[in-house]
Amino acid sequence: MDKVVSSAAAAVADIPDGATLAVGGFGLCGIPSVLIDAVLEAGTTDLQAVSNNCGVDEWGLGRLLFEKRLRRMISSYVGENKEFARQYLSGELEVELTPQGTLAERMRAGGSGIPGFYTATGVGTQVAEGGLPWKYDTEGNVIVASPPKETKVFSTAEGDREYVLEEAIVADFGLVRAWKGDRHGNLIYRQSSRNFNPLAAMCGRITIAEVEELVEPGELDPNDVHTPGVYVQRVVALTPEQAADKRIERTTTRPRPATDSSSGALVDDAATHGLGG
Repeated sequence: MDKVVSSAAAAVADIPDGATLAVGGFGLCGIPSVLIDAVLEAGTTDLQAVSNNCGVDEWGLGRLLFEKRLRRMISSYVGENKEFARQYLSGELEVELTPQGTLAERMRAGGSGIPGFYTATGVGTQVAEGGLPWKYDTEGNVIVASPPKETKVFSTAEGDREYVLEEAIVADFGLVRAWKGDRHGNLIYRQSSRNFNPLAAMCGRITIAEVEELVEPGELDPNDVHTPGVYVQRVVALTPEQAADKRIERTTTRPRPATDSSSGALVDDAATHGLGG
C-alpha cells in the first residue's frame, strides 16, 4: 500500500519510447513539472501527450517539445507556445485539437471504463464532419486530417437534436501534481490547480503523482480527497525547493495608485475611472 518511490527519475524509469502520457495542469497551473523534467532527463522520445495545452516555450511540456521528444499532442489550447506552432506548421508535430470540455470528458470516460459518449459540441463543424488538419508536410500541405465521426439524433426536452460520438482516452501513464498526498496515493489539489489533474490521474493505466506535501495515511479527511488512491500507482514527494518552483504564464498588474496632491492620500486610478477593484 505504500506507493512512495525514491525519486522522480525512478518513478518514470519504465516509461518507454512511444508511450502516451496524460498530463495534468492548465497553462502552467498545477503542472507536474518535476516529473516532466524527469522524463526529459531519461531521454524518452516519440511520445504522445494528452494535455489541455503544451506549456510554454521551454517550461512544462514545452521542455519536451523543445527537445523534439513529442510526436503527437491531443490538446484544446496551444496559443502560448511559439515553438509548438512552428513544429505543427512545419510538419514536425501532429496535433489533434479537441474542444476543451470534450477533452475533459474523454479523459474522464477513459478512467470510468466508458468507451465513448455523445455530445452536442462540434456538431455541424469539422470536429464532427472531419477535415481538421492534424499534420502538415514541410510544404504546408495537410497530409493527415481528422476523420468524420458518427452522429446520431436524440429526442430531448427541446426536441430532436444531433450529437457526435467521441471516444474515450486511456493513456499508458498519467502524470499529475497534487498539493497534498498520502502514502496510499490519495490526493488533494489546491484551488485552480485541480483543473485537469483528476482527469489525467483517472485515465492513466499507471498514474504517477508528485506531491508538494506528503502525509501519513489517515491524515487526510476522506471528504477532502479529490483523487482516491485506487487511481494512483506511484507517489513522489517533492522537496520544499521543488514545491516552490512555480512559474507564472503571464503576469498582469494594475496601474500604480496615484497620489492626491491636495491631501497626500493614495487614489486608486482604476476605481476612480470606474474600472473596478
